[in-house]
Amino acid sequence: MPTYTVHAPPPRPGATASDPERFLFVRDGFHFWAFLLAPLWLLLRRLWLVLLGYIVLSGALGGAAYVLHAPSWLKFFGSLLIALLIGFEAATLWRWTLERRGWRMIGFAVGDDEEVAERRFFAEWTKRAPPALPPAPEPHSTAPLRRGPPSSSDVIGLFPEPGGSR
Repeated sequence: MPTYTVHAPPPRPGATASDPERFLFVRDGFHFWAFLLAPLWLLLRRLWLVLLGYIVLSGALGGAAYVLHAPSWLKFFGSLLIALLIGFEAATLWRWTLERRGWRMIGFAVGDDEEVAERRFFAEWTKRAPPALPPAPEPHSTAPLRRGPPSSSDVIGLFPEPGGSR
């Protein structure tokens, strides 16, 4: 059964916690589409540094094969090895990028597919959530309250009285 790691994004400005709707589930294991179409898969996941590394590594391999006049079967084997590496390490590279962006891993989930893993994770997560705090009591003012309209001698801030000396 597939295992998923659960990642929470950094909280939005003004929020204290991440919205559970934005949690991301990253499946462990071999990613077939990352193996087959690595550059496209990396672009869709916005793994820019990993894509740059992939391009540099592929370019270096192609350049070395050209300089050494390597046979075509060796070029194919080298490209296949890079594709296999991306396929097997796709989840790790994705997690690394999420961590660099400020996401934090908050748990694991196991399920036949992502939907089952989400249901299991959130069922357990809501059990562990701390109980809601009771509402805070209304503050009581100890300073005397003034009733009625303001008088002409009331001053707000550091402004002088009207008609007074400077």
